[in-house]
Amino acid sequence: EVQLVESGGGLVQTGGSLRLSCASSGFTFDDYAIGWIRQAPGQEREGIACITSSGMTYVRDSVKGRFTISSVNVKNMVYLEMNNLKPEDTAVYYCVGGRTCLSLDYWGQGTQVTVSS
Repeated sequence: EVQLVESGGGLVQTGGSLRLSCASSGFTFDDYAIGWIRQAPGQEREGIACITSSGMTYVRDSVKGRFTISSVNVKNMVYLEMNNLKPEDTAVYYCVGGRTCLSLDYWGQGTQVTVSS
């Protein structure tokens, strides 16, 4: 069974930083892409970042330069480093996995990130 478990969310002030972690199990980590999707109240989900099985990374333009995705394959872990956070970054952040960054079928339970102004 594929499992993705996020941690690291919380409340932070504008300009602060958080690191989200995603622990994965139930699949061959080296064969999968892992990404982060967020959803703010009343808004559509938006893809934030993704790292492929070969280590290529993609980051949404609106957060590029502030957010970084990385992985430690031997630990089956993916991280989302978020710096210079803004109130508009407030959302539930989901770790998602799949064969490619365009087919992310497995979802974690989400972790809340709240940025206060």
